[in-house]
Amino acid sequence: MIELRTPTQIEQMKPAGRFVADVLTALREHAAVGVNLLELDELAHKMIKDRGAESCYIDYHPSFGAMPFGKVLCTSVNDGVLHGLPFDYKLADGDLLSVDFAASVDGWVADSALSLVVGTPRQEDLDLIETTTQALAAGIDAARVGNKVGDISHAIASVARAKGLKINTQFGGHGVGRTMHGDPHIANDGRPGRGFKLQPGLVIAIEPWFLHTTDEIFTDPDGWTLRSADGSRGAHMEHTVAITEDGPLILTARERD
Repeated sequence: MIELRTPTQIEQMKPAGRFVADVLTALREHAAVGVNLLELDELAHKMIKDRGAESCYIDYHPSFGAMPFGKVLCTSVNDGVLHGLPFDYKLADGDLLSVDFAASVDGWVADSALSLVVGTPRQEDLDLIETTTQALAAGIDAARVGNKVGDISHAIASVARAKGLKINTQFGGHGVGRTMHGDPHIANDGRPGRGFKLQPGLVIAIEPWFLHTTDEIFTDPDGWTLRSADGSRGAHMEHTVAITEDGPLILTARERD
């Protein structure tokens, strides 16, 4: 069921968006060569506790997960692109790290993700992150009253295709509100003018993710982490966005972006 939020409810969602943005900013600043993924998860866990927020991940157990997730972050490294389960791993020079985080504040959820390179970057990784960032921006710009869900999907895909990237549509954006995942599904490829008509009060997470040379993925033995079929690296960017009469409102905007 697709739910629309009142202007008052969107205002009430802003603290969750700010908190999620603040956590991702702190994680981006803390991520460095030699930092353990479990240390990043512990930092986010502490920030959740200090804020009095609630994790959306610890007890999360959808049909595609082997067991309840058990951590508060998704940390996907290199050929891992989505749902990365934090484990005892120290980041190495040149690693491409994607961090996805969702939390509930006062009963409202926000969801966001970013990708970065620790240490010495490969140019192809920086280019992939930039393309994913541009695709997110294009998707957000299409999230306007009167457009349709397919317009968002098409905008994202157009950026990716211009760079020669293949697109996986198994996982994508989604509605956000009292829970982390709701309707509608926002695929990262689609036909313009198709799907649900965008209305004021719709709040969605828009999240393009791409791999260097494939659109095929498989599930890691940990039961959660999704990896590229050919070992190529991936990038993932996401914001929670409210559709308003005045245009898209990014609830998870980060000051340095």
